[in-house]
Amino acid sequence: MIARLTSVARIAIAISGLLLATPALADRVVTDQIGRQVDIPDTVNRVVILQHQTLNIAVQLDAMDKVVGVLDEWKKQLGANYVRLAPQLPNLAMPGGLTKVNIEELLKLKPDVVFVTNYAPADMVKQIQDAGLAVVAISLLDVPPEEAVKLNPTVKDEPAAIDAGFATGVRLIADILGRKDKGEEMIAVTKKTRKLVADRLADIPEDKRVATYMANPDLTTYGRGKYTGLMMERAGARNVANSIAGFKQVTMEDVLKWNPAVIFVQERYPTLVEEIKKTASWQTIDAVKNGRIYLMPEYAKAWGYPMPEAMALGELWMAKQLYPERFQDIDMQKEAEAYYKEFYRTDYRAAQ
Repeated sequence: MIARLTSVARIAIAISGLLLATPALADRVVTDQIGRQVDIPDTVNRVVILQHQTLNIAVQLDAMDKVVGVLDEWKKQLGANYVRLAPQLPNLAMPGGLTKVNIEELLKLKPDVVFVTNYAPADMVKQIQDAGLAVVAISLLDVPPEEAVKLNPTVKDEPAAIDAGFATGVRLIADILGRKDKGEEMIAVTKKTRKLVADRLADIPEDKRVATYMANPDLTTYGRGKYTGLMMERAGARNVANSIAGFKQVTMEDVLKWNPAVIFVQERYPTLVEEIKKTASWQTIDAVKNGRIYLMPEYAKAWGYPMPEAMALGELWMAKQLYPERFQDIDMQKEAEAYYKEFYRTDYRAAQ
């Protein structure tokens, strides 16, 4: 009898030891941005980020010490110059991207949490889950779950959906990475600057707003339902592509018909500015004739998803380009320097 009890005790101790040694035990549950309940460890020390928006936020939260793997398209999505803000990026493993994953390479990294984009394929998410890893989807948009999983979701109240989704997404990322206070600080600074812009542009009627086009490679652009369209609206622009939904390719005939007075080009596509200036088909457009093609600064991230620096700085920069007389007292260099010092922990001039 004593021998049997001793044997049982040894087995119990062994099982307890195995349980204590298992890092993947879930200590809490979070709700991701496509409505899924996800079990994650109470303390997260190793994450893989397969979405560039989440990666950008993680850099600003000063949480890159916890990042062990990133998406393979980071340079394309964030721009080649971004490495100056996160010099460790080229040395990190790249076990997948926005819509794909190499599960063997991912498992080698032993992540506590894997961040993916909201529109990551269901089979990709299932593959990661089936491997025993916690998967958190980030959308930065507050829409029903059936819409949240789409690349171009239907958005009923765009300003409310983007504002709420941004705050929820930042809080979720900051919570998981142990940077709650920094996340709240990030949300607060976006609200402060956006109020300034809104107050100064409040009296401009819709028919007096500047007709504006966001140029991307291959005649792709942003219409309604994406943050870029709202960014332009808040900066006092009238997005000429507002008739389309989401991020889509248009035709040269569309652009000629719209005849924008201003063209903005994202910082990650610098060669597009000269391409537009030199291509014959663009020459009759007002923005080209009047030299109003603007390459956006690094912080004015005109992406489909809201980014903190775009909301805190980019909307202000864009408004200043469209209505310089209303923002003569604003020194964007000083604004950018203050933001970069606080969230990127570097000198903005060194990042240019």
